Amino acid sequence: MAEGKLNIILGSQSPRRRELMSGLDIPYRAISIDADESYPQELEGGDIPIYISRAKARAYIAHLHDDDLLITADTIVWLNGKMLGKPHDESEAREMIRQLSGKVHQVYTGVTFTRMIDGAAVMESLVDKTDVTFRSLSEEEIAYYVENYKPLDKAGAYGVQEYIGYIGVSGMNGSYFNVMGFPIARVYEVLKRLAC
Repeated sequence: MAEGKLNIILGSQSPRRRELMSGLDIPYRAISIDADESYPQELEGGDIPIYISRAKARAYIAHLHDDDLLITADTIVWLNGKMLGKPHDESEAREMIRQLSGKVHQVYTGVTFTRMIDGAAVMESLVDKTDVTFRSLSEEEIAYYVENYKPLDKAGAYGVQEYIGYIGVSGMNGSYFNVMGFPIARVYEVLKRLAC
C-alpha cells in the first residue's frame, strides 16, 4: 500500500497488534496510552470494547495534530452474557479457561480511528465479532498452558496463536486476527479510505 497523507499512530502496547499493523507495510508509529478502561455496567458485548477504545483515544487527543490518524483498540471475550477480561493471577486464568472449555464464546474487538479536523476530534469506530468453539480441555492441559505461557495480559486468559489455540480451538466463525486482538482486514479498509 502506498504511503498516505496522514501520520498513522497505533495507540497500543500489544505486540500482537503491532505485528499485525506492521504486516500491512504502511508506515506508522506505535505509542502506549494509559487510559481508564472501566465502562458502564449496562454495556454488553461489542459495545464494551468500542467504549474502551474511544476512552483510549480521548486520553491521547491533546497530543494529536491535524495530519495524525490515531488507531486505538480493545478486545474482550464474551461468554454467556458475561465479559471475561484479563486475569489477575494464574488461578483466575485457569478458572477462565475452564469456563471456556467445551463451549462457544465470542471475541469482540472495538477499533476507533481519531483525527483532528479544525481543532476538533472526529472519531469513527467499528466492532468485529468472532465465534470461537473450544473443545473440552483437561485440567492438565489448562495447567500446562497457564504455567508455561503466563496469559495474564490476554482477554479471556488465552492467546489463540499459542499452545491453547493449537490444541483447544476446534472451530471459528469470523476473523482469526480479530481473536488475536485486531481485525486487520477491516482496519485496512478504513485506512484505505481515510489515509491513502
